[in-house]
Amino acid sequence: MHDIRTIRENPAGFDAAMARRGISSASAPILALDEARRAAITAAEAAQAERNAASRDVGAAKAAGNEAEFERLRALVAEKKDEIARLEEESKSKDAELREILMGLPNLLQDDVPDGADETQNVEIHRWGTPRDFAFAPLEHYELPGAKEAMDFETAAKLSGSRFVLMSGGIARIHRALSQFMLDLHITQHGLTEVNGPVLVREETMLGTGQLPKFGEDSYQTREGYWLIPTSEVTLTNIVADCLIAESYLPRRYTAHSLCFRSEAGSAGRDTAGMLRQHQFEKVEMVSIVHPDASAAEQTRMTNCAQAVLEALELPYRTVVLCSGDTGFGARRTHDLEVWLPGQNTYREISSVSNCGDFQARRMNARFRPEGGGKPEFVHTLNGSGLAVGRALIAVLENGQQQDGTVTLPSVLHAYTGGLTTLTRDGTLA
Repeated sequence: MHDIRTIRENPAGFDAAMARRGISSASAPILALDEARRAAITAAEAAQAERNAASRDVGAAKAAGNEAEFERLRALVAEKKDEIARLEEESKSKDAELREILMGLPNLLQDDVPDGADETQNVEIHRWGTPRDFAFAPLEHYELPGAKEAMDFETAAKLSGSRFVLMSGGIARIHRALSQFMLDLHITQHGLTEVNGPVLVREETMLGTGQLPKFGEDSYQTREGYWLIPTSEVTLTNIVADCLIAESYLPRRYTAHSLCFRSEAGSAGRDTAGMLRQHQFEKVEMVSIVHPDASAAEQTRMTNCAQAVLEALELPYRTVVLCSGDTGFGARRTHDLEVWLPGQNTYREISSVSNCGDFQARRMNARFRPEGGGKPEFVHTLNGSGLAVGRALIAVLENGQQQDGTVTLPSVLHAYTGGLTTLTRDGTLA
């Protein structure tokens, strides 16, 4: 969320920043509401002062036997009471309306985010590995013989509908191995603290990280009002919601493996084949809570952590900086990691590492107290996939496929598959 004082002080600068997001003249309605809200507050304070003065004088008028003055002051007290109630309600209404507008506006982009309309104008900043030269036409993951046996979309559709999958045998074990490997790497080598948190959260928790109100249609809500998390970023980031922590507590670095749920309301008809885009999926998430001065360096560190997973899995990838038109709602700057999928003959996103600055912290009221004293400041929050487990499975299957229909697994997974190294044609491990 945005600081209204900053908008008041530099509306032209705010409008220019919002224009990069495709939003024109954003400050005008905000400042008009803010002015009306402050005017109502000022008027209420003036009315309260008048009421207080009349309340003091009414007793004196009664004691002096000035009945006319007594009745005038008593009527004035009642009148001001009603006026104060009306003005307070007006200011409260204006404040709620202002908050709603501010909550619906995206984060301000960092100055170094490239301008662009969509993903075609993202800028590549790093590339690792060389896509394998196949001696045969590589298949997509769901076309592989072993996947046909152990990746069951038909039964999942019977159970739950479209965009679900029932994994069994070797596929299920590789999927589990990937999540365990990622967690272990982040914990032992990257210094992250593992967290196992709830996947059902309150509405204010979703508001804190920016999933609500704007993206409510992309998430699932229970009859009891809980929301199913679209990512454990929601759970991990909100650990510091409504907290005033010591500066020495920073940085906090968390990781979690969790189920994630997305209705994909805005992606109808996209990536419906296979398990690239599912309503239920698993992800190993990374979240950092840091001092404002450290957030730029932290984004680089987190990007390196995600890249390390892909390199250990021997998967070619590239890293891009998202342009202004492709950067997500809550991010100031985002690095996307795109893994090579030979079955599609293209790179596809497998991780987004975003620096949110103080945008989420303001929504959550997450602050720290500087060690040298002074006014509390908002923390900076960052999040990134480390990685999306299902997409990592797809990449491992497609990049490791052999001409005979088997799949050779990356060596780092062997310890998690009991020393078994190959997905056979019948969907088992050998």
